[in-house]
Amino acid sequence: MKKLSIIIPAYNEAPTIHLILEKVIDTQLLYDIEKEIVIVDDYSTDGTSEAVMQFCKTRPTANIRTFRQPNNQGKGAAIHKGIDLATGDFIVIQDADLEYDPADYNLLLKPMMNDVADVVYGSRFMGMGPHRILFFWHSIGNQFLTFLSNMFTNLNLTDMETCYKMFRADIIKSIKLTEPRFGFEPEVTARISRIKNIRIYEVGISYYGRTYDEGKKIGAKDGFRAIYCILKYNIFDRKVYR
Repeated sequence: MKKLSIIIPAYNEAPTIHLILEKVIDTQLLYDIEKEIVIVDDYSTDGTSEAVMQFCKTRPTANIRTFRQPNNQGKGAAIHKGIDLATGDFIVIQDADLEYDPADYNLLLKPMMNDVADVVYGSRFMGMGPHRILFFWHSIGNQFLTFLSNMFTNLNLTDMETCYKMFRADIIKSIKLTEPRFGFEPEVTARISRIKNIRIYEVGISYYGRTYDEGKKIGAKDGFRAIYCILKYNIFDRKVYR
């Protein structure tokens, strides 16, 4: 039986993390695939780890693994740790907030299970699912970063910055990853684009975006960091494997 490892980097998500965990656990995967949930708490200060432990007591049969970082290192570093801990055949990134719908895992899995894809991106800018209407300039920024990334990688992605990226585990575990914060997205895209004969697919997903009042954390400085990372990992640091 194949296994999907769902990596959840979490930072100060105590009030709502049980909601996304319920969604992940209750999602029925096709193709007879089992789930492994890997939660990496990035040294939260609001009791996120305690909230996760309490939740685990209510779902004792769920395959949940937890790890707490020794200090706050950033989302990218939490993802790196989750990748190292994952034991599944496939790995997908799941934010701890409620912006992405785990029901879309099956959309990402389909090209994998049909053995036509090694990596699948879930695009917020294509597809038929519901999309919350939020910030105009954020959408322009995302499109610009995707366009700039595509120029260097020669890919035709529509959403490089999406959280939903699914990888064959053997591939993502072999890749050199260094960005500790939100630079994970352009870095991993740059590195996988240079793998010979890599098969990258994109599928449309739903998107339930949050406002800053609701807990959204990414900001303008992260956008400038993304530009820096696109240039760095496509021009100067072109090593692919660890």
